[in-house]
Order: sequence, then structure tokens, then C-alpha cells
Amino acid sequence: MDRETYLFHQTPSDLAKQLIDEVDLHENDLVLEPFKGEGAFYDNLPDYVNKNWCEIEEGRDYKDHEGQIDWVISNPPFKLESNEGRVNSFWYLVDYYTDRVNKGLAFLGNYNCFSTLTPIRIKKLNDKGFYINKVIVCNVKKWRGRYFFIIITKQQSNFYKCIQGSF
Repeated sequence: MDRETYLFHQTPSDLAKQLIDEVDLHENDLVLEPFKGEGAFYDNLPDYVNKNWCEIEEGRDYKDHEGQIDWVISNPPFKLESNEGRVNSFWYLVDYYTDRVNKGLAFLGNYNCFSTLTPIRIKKLNDKGFYINKVIVCNVKKWRGRYFFIIITKQQSNFYKCIQGSF
């Protein structure tokens, strides 16, 4: 994968610090930043957690990570290559990591990412024991539009509900 193919949106460090503060991290939690980029999230994780990272540009693919994970915190790529071409990766990554984390995940994404959380997918998430517990809306001047830091945990919540079916 080369930088000509993908547009990288590096999270501002000050924003990453504030967003990390919204996650219920505990001493010795195992935290993975699977799309480290320039390190805004990874570098600002608190000293009391055990942290690890992946970054395809540095030869560490997120799919190759092994070991326990309590939390995944990241600004993931919005698009990934698949058999169908470049596809919105947000739901794919949420689904992937809810099979691998012990406590939760927190992803920063735009409205296209947020809109992949359809009623059917929310039901699947809830059936796996995960719930959207918090959404923080933020602006980044160099990016267009609003961005949403979505925190998904095993703590049951009615914060984000969906109606099944299409009308």
C-alpha cells in the first residue's frame, strides 16, 4: 500500500488526548492502537496502561497482531481494499475487533463511518454483548465535516437504540 493510494488523516495530538480521557481505562489495561499513523493516540495513552501498536506503513499489519487486548483506540482507515474494491472499513473493523477485545473499542470516524452502524449491525453488535455507550462530536479544521469518537463497550446501554425493519 503506498501513500499515493490513500489519504491519511492524522489526528491532532491535542484532540487525541481529550478523546482518550473519555475512555474508561484502568491500570494495566492492554491497549492496542492498530492504525498508529504518526502516533497521536498511541503517544498519548496514559503511562498506567500496557500499550501496543500496529501500522502497515511500518510493516506491522493489524491482522497480524496476537495476544490479549482490553481496548482498541484508533482513528482507523475509512477505506480498505477488499474483494469488492475499496470499501468503507468502519463496520468491518468494529465487527473484527468486537471478536478480539475484552472491554471495548473507541474509534474516530466521520458521518460515513457512523452511518455504517445500521439497525441490523447494531443488533449484531448487541447480540455479541457490545453496546455504543458514548459518542463525542468534534471538529478538525483541516478535515471537512464533523467527526465522531464512538465508544463501544460490554456495558449494556440503551443510549443508542435502533428500530429493526425498513419502512
